[in-house]
Amino acid sequence: MATTKRQNLRKIRNGIIDRMFFEHPRSLDMSWAEHGGGAVKVGVQLIGAGFAALIHGAVPGIFGETASKTVIRIHDHIQKLNAKRLGDA
Repeated sequence: MATTKRQNLRKIRNGIIDRMFFEHPRSLDMSWAEHGGGAVKVGVQLIGAGFAALIHGAVPGIFGETASKTVIRIHDHIQKLNAKRLGDA
């Protein structure tokens, strides 16, 4: 009985770990590391765009289109990934 209980707990734990870390990347046909690297890259680009927007707010003559161009570029990249994923389905 203790073994069955332990096995059930292990299945539950493995299911939670799979959902938290692997299910989403797998749905995109990516590894955890590939997905993480891409997400970090996008995050850094968005932080940079945010800083550019903050500076532009204080000094309107600089970084006039930096934030918007970055967001558009990231949006286009994600749309291409989605189209590729949906086209492969």
